[in-house]
Amino acid sequence: MAPPPPPPPPLPTVEILVAKNDLGRGQVIGEGDIDWQLWPQAAANTSFVKKNERPDAIRQFVGAIVRIPVATGEPIRDPAVVFAKGSGFLAAVLAKGMRAVSMEVSPENGAGGFILPDDHVDVLLTRHDKASEKLSGVDKITSDAILRNVRVLAIDQSVEEKAGQKVVVGHTATLELSPDQAETLELSRQLGSLSLVLRSLLDSQSMTAEGGDDVYDRRGPMNTVRYGVSTLSITH
Repeated sequence: MAPPPPPPPPLPTVEILVAKNDLGRGQVIGEGDIDWQLWPQAAANTSFVKKNERPDAIRQFVGAIVRIPVATGEPIRDPAVVFAKGSGFLAAVLAKGMRAVSMEVSPENGAGGFILPDDHVDVLLTRHDKASEKLSGVDKITSDAILRNVRVLAIDQSVEEKAGQKVVVGHTATLELSPDQAETLELSRQLGSLSLVLRSLLDSQSMTAEGGDDVYDRRGPMNTVRYGVSTLSITH
C-alpha cells in the first residue's frame, strides 16, 4: 500500500493591520481598535499595511481619525484614515478644496429631524418672486433647488420634548461645499428661507457613480448685479 501523499506546503502568509472593531467615520482610533492578523501573502494588496514593512504602524495609527468606515476584520489602508496632527474632526474629514458651512435647521425645514451625518441632501430656497409680483400685483412664492446632492458632515443634536415623546432634533447642519457653493448658500440666506431635502441613499450613490449632480447643480443659480441690486436667478 502506497504511503499517503505529503500534505501541501503551507501558504506563505504576512501580518497585516486590521480593524478589531467596526470603525465609524469620525472615530478616533484607539489601541484596542486595531491589531495584526495573518493574511495570505498572495492576497495581500499593495495598499495593505504590512508588519514587515511598517512594524510601528499600530503606534502610528492610534489617534488617527477614520475617514472611511472600516468593518471588523477588514484591512486598514492609509486612505481610510486621516492623520490630523492636532486638527479638529471637520478639518480632518473635509475633502481637499471643500469647505464646511453651517446652516440652521428645524424639524420643519430639515426633513423632520431625520437627517444625520453622511446623508446627502438638496438645499431648497423658498422666496418671493419679486419680478412676477411687480408685474401681476399678486404675491408669488417660488422654491428652487440651489444645491444638489451635498454631503452632511455633522448635525448638532439635542433631545427635546415633542407631543409627549422624546425625539432627537438637530439645530445646525454642517454641509460639505465647494467655495462656489458656499457663496451661493450665503447669498441665498439673504433672499429667502432655506430647507434641506433628504436624498435616498441609493439615489445619492447612483448620481455619484453616473457622474451626475454629485456635487451641485452645475446649471445652478446665477448672481446678477444690476444698478447695485444683487439678484439670484435659477436656471433650468
